[in-house]
Amino acid sequence: MNGSTLRNGLSGLLPWILPALFVLAWIIVSETGLAPTYLLPHPEAVGRAGFTYIFGDPGQGAYAGRFLSDAGASLFRVFMGFSLAALLGVPLGVLSGRTPAVRRLLSTSVNAVRAVPGICWLPLALVWFGIGFKTTIFLVALAAFFPIYLNAASGARGVDPLLLQAGAMMGVRRLRGTFAILLPGAMPSIMTGLRLGLGIAWAYLVLGELTGVPDGLGAVIMDARMLGRIDIIVVGIILIAVMGRMSDLILKFSLRCLFKSARRMT
Repeated sequence: MNGSTLRNGLSGLLPWILPALFVLAWIIVSETGLAPTYLLPHPEAVGRAGFTYIFGDPGQGAYAGRFLSDAGASLFRVFMGFSLAALLGVPLGVLSGRTPAVRRLLSTSVNAVRAVPGICWLPLALVWFGIGFKTTIFLVALAAFFPIYLNAASGARGVDPLLLQAGAMMGVRRLRGTFAILLPGAMPSIMTGLRLGLGIAWAYLVLGELTGVPDGLGAVIMDARMLGRIDIIVVGIILIAVMGRMSDLILKFSLRCLFKSARRMT
């Protein structure tokens, strides 16, 4: 085995070191009884509960076989809320970054609303939209909008005006210059904002699903809390973490497929 292969192998293992240490510490704490099982179930119990939740037959247990329907509901809510935030946040952010009048128009309002904790919007959203899909979409979109908007504005503002002027001198029209010069130059910040927004979308998804919706991973966690099923709560948390990571990888892959400027980013 040459040095390059060894380095590649170690690089591939590096992301798994912290999760492995966490699981090891969890096993040690459970085996030694440092934490009672009603506070932190044994990993084996969590594994059994997770297997039943994902692969079990409906009726086999309280949560058996519910994963596909719950995951589908949560994914759809995240997708809708995040898409709405991205469709509004990226164009408004780019406009704000390049147009002083738009920046002055939006800056005070955006930063004022951004300072309001998301939990404060929950009662109002319930009054406006009721319990269910619309409230969750509203909370997800509202939370994801701000990092997307702010990063897009920062990226657009950081593009060197000389590049746009050079393009104009070569006959590049404004619309073409936006897609050929401005957006590629701002892409690192836009991509960062989209990834941050997606992560926040998952967090606020759970907040929306804790309001009493019948399905979704957040709803399962809330229901398990009421029944004292700590193992299912841990399963729900792990599944949200895994799905959040997978959605982040899919987002990066999609951006790199759609935009050449995103392919140059590591």
